[in-house]
Amino acid sequence: MPAIIYWAIPIFFVSLTLEYLWARHQARESAGGRSIKGYENSDMFASLAMGIGNLVVTLGTKALGLALLFFAYQFHVFDLSADLWWAWPLLLIGDDFCYYWFHRFGHRMRIGWAGHVNHHSSEYYNLSTALRQSWTSPLFKDVFYLPLAFIGFHPLMILTMQGVSLLYQFWIHTEAINRMPRWFEAVMNTPSHHRVHHGANTEYVDRNYGGFFIVFDKWFGTFQAEQAPVYYGLRKSFTSRNPFWIAFHEWAALLKHVWAAKHWKNKFLYFVMPPAWDPKEADEPKLHLSSGTE
Repeated sequence: MPAIIYWAIPIFFVSLTLEYLWARHQARESAGGRSIKGYENSDMFASLAMGIGNLVVTLGTKALGLALLFFAYQFHVFDLSADLWWAWPLLLIGDDFCYYWFHRFGHRMRIGWAGHVNHHSSEYYNLSTALRQSWTSPLFKDVFYLPLAFIGFHPLMILTMQGVSLLYQFWIHTEAINRMPRWFEAVMNTPSHHRVHHGANTEYVDRNYGGFFIVFDKWFGTFQAEQAPVYYGLRKSFTSRNPFWIAFHEWAALLKHVWAAKHWKNKFLYFVMPPAWDPKEADEPKLHLSSGTE
């Protein structure tokens, strides 16, 4: 997977440069009925720093992920060899199903959100935001892909498809594209669908978790079409450009809450409940929405 991403780095930077030039002429002007915010240089460089850090972390953690996948592969049920052409479309669907639940975990459990929050911390939405990747989520990711190894997909096939999925998700982080053709919007994840996912609007929070496809969101009730203008970023003010604080600020907040909790039960629940969970409100029927809360 790292090799695929390294090969794509020139494409990332060429695309980002073209979008940057386009955004200079469109910033805060109407484009397709939407307000285009464009780029802010310090925000862009913070996102690039996060992307570089993610590559370093991924190289360091991928051995552990591979070990887990190979362990599961020992007990595989079917032999879905890379030589079988039809195994790759099946893996594409399986990969996106696993990614959906990994991504949903990143929003709906505090420990997942602590790792994923940095990807939502920018108030801008452009191709550099796609590179604002987590430094800690890679520690959890491959656990969600173990079912694919049990089924019979070789771990190297799984890692390859993870890389392909990451490449696909790069281009959907843009305001330059309004809508794709209707048939494409109905099945695939698109810039419009993913803008919703990055929205801090109440109606957009915790929606559209898909990677390649949008169908799993429709099946599991987490789909939301883009309607109202999207306001990006967290639901609390966060303007830091320090990549280390971007990466670890929610971990610091989580550990602060865990330390202050009086009961061991609540210390544990802070990790596994939604990000805005509060022991004082545990008896209330509704919890706050997750994104951007402490």
